[in-house]
Amino acid sequence: MASELTYRGGAAPGSASDGGEYSPKPSKPLSWLTRAARYAAAEHRPVFALAGMLLAAALFSLYAPSASSSDASSGRAVSAAAATFSHLSSLPSSASSLHGSAGGKVPLGLRRRALRVLVTGGAGFVGSHLVDRLVERGDSVIVVDNFFTGRKDNVAHHLANPRFEVIRHDVVEPILLEVDQIYHLACPASPVHYKIGARFLLTSTSEVYGDPLQHPQVETYWGNVNPIGVRSCYDEGKRTAETLTMDYHRGANLEVRIARIFNTYGPRMCIDDGRVVSNFVAQALRKEPLTVYGDGKQTRSFQYVSDLVEGLMSLMEGEHIGPFNLGNPGEFTMLELAKVVQDTIDPNARIEFRPNTADDPHKRKPDITRAKELLGWEPKVPLREGLPLMVTDFRKRIFGDQEA
Repeated sequence: MASELTYRGGAAPGSASDGGEYSPKPSKPLSWLTRAARYAAAEHRPVFALAGMLLAAALFSLYAPSASSSDASSGRAVSAAAATFSHLSSLPSSASSLHGSAGGKVPLGLRRRALRVLVTGGAGFVGSHLVDRLVERGDSVIVVDNFFTGRKDNVAHHLANPRFEVIRHDVVEPILLEVDQIYHLACPASPVHYKIGARFLLTSTSEVYGDPLQHPQVETYWGNVNPIGVRSCYDEGKRTAETLTMDYHRGANLEVRIARIFNTYGPRMCIDDGRVVSNFVAQALRKEPLTVYGDGKQTRSFQYVSDLVEGLMSLMEGEHIGPFNLGNPGEFTMLELAKVVQDTIDPNARIEFRPNTADDPHKRKPDITRAKELLGWEPKVPLREGLPLMVTDFRKRIFGDQEA
């Protein structure tokens, strides 16, 4: 303290300048101001503050010059604000890096959350087309397939996609996967081949109606199935699957969906699976007779695979359990189908009649009223438009690079 007083008072006591006597400190400048005001005035602080304000005013005048009218000034101010917001929106952020580039236009909360989806049998005919759509909309997809009837070629075009994974596995054995949705398509669907918190969709079949006594078939019809016939392993297997699915829904509160699929055709079908459309197409391409069983007056309804995929996705995303018929109500006899194949591939293709198979349903046609009303779904591709697309695929696979 003494040293401070000595410094502020000038020379030390006893020095030659003051004769050794005490001299009082001179009065402080601006003593009439408060202590805070004197501190602010010290070291030319007001000068620096004033200079700062002048610099800010100059910058503002440079980037926002005054206009001759208030409207023009307001317009430029709005434009400047919009430009600033656009610039800030384009800057990267942790949220945009996690959810994709929002571009400052779409609130992140409105974006659809990508799902982790399991497709059993995803390398098969229908499954691979479903995988295409799920990957296209941005979901992460896991395919589980034992490749009994499925083919790796059907999903090979997704192998480089980090959101796609394929596991060779038979679904009769347990597998633990954490997913949001399960499309269960794993089942040989041809007579030749015969605690998860996810939403489970069972692909059942029109075969649950057997040889129906009601035409067309509605979902409330219980069917007319021979439980010990040559087709019963498939028919009754699907009926049992529906029973188990509903038991798990009622007893374990599992979210389930049930689709009853009617005859479906399109690219990637197995060429020699014994189904009528693939049989006719392969036979016509190979210059073989088209084999019609019985009198050829049996009827079926044929839907293109892309229509079925849209129906399955509508069912999965909706709030209704089902069962729902998914099929094309357009009804064709086997002879009419053979004529469409002839018109598409070879008008000279010969038809050969053979004895009918046991338990072959005489009529099969879906009533899709429920699907139209509750799912907002109905097929769009007629047979004469979809069949040529299937023929192109079969021609490449049968003949390769050779001219058909």
